[in-house]
Amino acid sequence: MSFLEHLEVLRWHLMRSVIAVLVFAVAAFIFYDFIFDYLILAPKNPDFFTNRMFARVAEFTGVEALKINTAPFQVININMAGQFATHISVSLVAGIIASFPYIFYEFWCFIKPALYANEKKHARGSIFYTSFLFALGVLFGYYLITPLSVHFLGSYSVSDQVMNQINLKSYISSITSIVLASGVIFELPVLIFFLSKIGLVTPEFLKKYRKHSVVLILILSAIITPPDIFSQVLVCLPLMLLYEIGIKISKRIQKKHQAELDLD
Repeated sequence: MSFLEHLEVLRWHLMRSVIAVLVFAVAAFIFYDFIFDYLILAPKNPDFFTNRMFARVAEFTGVEALKINTAPFQVININMAGQFATHISVSLVAGIIASFPYIFYEFWCFIKPALYANEKKHARGSIFYTSFLFALGVLFGYYLITPLSVHFLGSYSVSDQVMNQINLKSYISSITSIVLASGVIFELPVLIFFLSKIGLVTPEFLKKYRKHSVVLILILSAIITPPDIFSQVLVCLPLMLLYEIGIKISKRIQKKHQAELDLD
């Protein structure tokens, strides 16, 4: 197959991925009331699941500081086309998140013919695991990081004379960035898997630079969370666990590779 033929195949994979995003985006655009009232704006309300769970823990432990988002702030729009533009952008983001498994499937179909039989065998289930980790990261960001971020940033005040009235665009961008960043970061074991397969990463390398990885994880946590220690620790813990899982995956790949060399 020539280079131009590869480009033609890639073009069709990209077109099908874009169509999938648009289909889910149109669905999100139509059901905007559910998307906004029950998903996007929900974390700032006291009856949101995470807020209720923190309130129960606060009552059990007597730590009132654990009660978050007890007084929801007002979200306002100050641009003429602000709500319509937000409606479109949120629909596109929802389309990307919902169609992520299919997008990865199209990507896998494109690179699959270039793999050897044993590589295809080892990569079996990659679509499921990649989609699962992405969904897990999105849920983690939405149900844990988002409420904490909304509480910290929405209730932060430099003076009693300044009232928080959060701009709709600012609120939406904060939530979408947190959710998408969490989904991408949770792909760490998949990244380690592919880097190990091509020989760029070994379990010895990952163990040697474990302390350096902790620093990078802390930096990533600081980027996607509000500047409070509690939120950063909550993000660091699963990322460190995923890093350790990545070491196990790399070690397993190295053992299989060594076994294949011994058979040869």
